Amino acid sequence: MDNDAIHDMFDGLGPVTIKRMFGGKGIYHQGRILALEVDGEILLKADAQSAEAFKAAGSSQWVYQGKNKPAKMPYWSIPDEALDDPDEMKVWVLLAWEAALRAK
Repeated sequence: MDNDAIHDMFDGLGPVTIKRMFGGKGIYHQGRILALEVDGEILLKADAQSAEAFKAAGSSQWVYQGKNKPAKMPYWSIPDEALDDPDEMKVWVLLAWEAALRAK
């Protein structure tokens, strides 16, 4: 996904910074990471307070194969209904931002 498209997705939050990392991109707002781009897909940060909302919306958690077992990461796919609706996208981006603020 190109950077202009990423900026558009996060427009409801405000300016984001995009940095290359691990073969993908990290997406930051005010110095805090709130999303990743992995293999062309945007994954939003979630935590114990917000992960259930992502799961209920049909999102999938990012899991990669670790050395001995699969490793679940605190990033979730964007719900389908948000991909074509900027107002709905803003809801999910704000959830990701709130999770980023709660992260230590």
